[in-house]
Amino acid sequence: MELDHLMATLLDLLRSLNSLHFESFAFQHYAVCNKDTALATFTFQCTYITREAQGSYPFFTAALCFNTVMAGLNILVAFFASTIAVCQLLRWAARKFLPDRFYQCTASELASSLQLCACCLELRMLVEIGMWGGGYGPDVVTTLLFLLFVAHGFTFDKASGNSAVSLQEFLLRDSPLLDTTAKLLAQYMGMEAAKVLTKHYWALELTEFHMIQNLMAQDCSSSLQTSVAHGVFVEGLCAFCFHLVLLRFKSIRLIYRVPIVALTVSLLSYTAGSYTGAFFNPMLAATLTFQCSGNSLREYSLVYCCGPCAGMALALLLYQGNIPLLFQRNLLYSQKGKYKTPKTKAHQSSAAKASDKLKSSQKGKAPEKKAGQDESRKAGTLPTQKRSG
Repeated sequence: MELDHLMATLLDLLRSLNSLHFESFAFQHYAVCNKDTALATFTFQCTYITREAQGSYPFFTAALCFNTVMAGLNILVAFFASTIAVCQLLRWAARKFLPDRFYQCTASELASSLQLCACCLELRMLVEIGMWGGGYGPDVVTTLLFLLFVAHGFTFDKASGNSAVSLQEFLLRDSPLLDTTAKLLAQYMGMEAAKVLTKHYWALELTEFHMIQNLMAQDCSSSLQTSVAHGVFVEGLCAFCFHLVLLRFKSIRLIYRVPIVALTVSLLSYTAGSYTGAFFNPMLAATLTFQCSGNSLREYSLVYCCGPCAGMALALLLYQGNIPLLFQRNLLYSQKGKYKTPKTKAHQSSAAKASDKLKSSQKGKAPEKKAGQDESRKAGTLPTQKRSG
């Protein structure tokens, strides 16, 4: 029933454009089935369009579709730019009035999480609807994802918007327990706020995508399109690669680190997005997909919480050789090389010791020589004294 209403609404919308009507308008619909639910989607095809009083214009179909697609893409990019600008304004105001530590733990994380979640919701809408509704393929989505994470990297101001990254800082002893807890709470609040604001934005129906999204929003589909065990492996592997890149390029300049991280996220999302959505961010996954039907809360928690945390811990252990919060001793790599004396210094110290020994031996031999000379002199003078006597 909802599908028929959706198709009728789209048909009325397209017929009302510029007093045009479709002489042939064919609908094809199919079902994408999960375990307990089926999400019905459809594609449509326009054969040709005619004006009521004039001849046929087959070329007008392509022009109409192109204009609709470009208008939707322009509004999409404008939403991304507006979201980033508003969140950057929030950071500027909070940095001006709040202490640095409180700003980093709360306001910065809240604004960054809001920015990340709002952009991901809009991009996810494009992934689900854009392919058959506007011809947006994986190339467009991946390009937008790369550009978004470049913008996130330059504007986040040391925040992560990722609960796994906050836990990694806690395991590295870079962030105390109180600060880590504040960051996690700020991330949750920011993402929930982004969810509410984005739904209000979709209600404006600025594009056909938003209208369709509103009709489909009551029954969202799960991002987990594989088994639980496979999903845990995929999310853990993505988190492992992501955190290993973060640790490896942590100390380089921001202008080089941001494109590397953005490229890593784009490649991981392109490769694993069809299996689990490639979130490797427990808080973001909880906001976007935990409420969707198709899997239980336990299955979602295993895939999107345990998987990324295990991948993060494994990356930290492989890179550091230990987890500083849990182990003092390095478990994988030997520490002898850190305390070895350099060869040049060792050679100089051994040469100095040899010269000291030589000097001390010479000082010890000198009195012996003098004593021997005195004895020989005495022995030489004794005969002369006897002769004179």
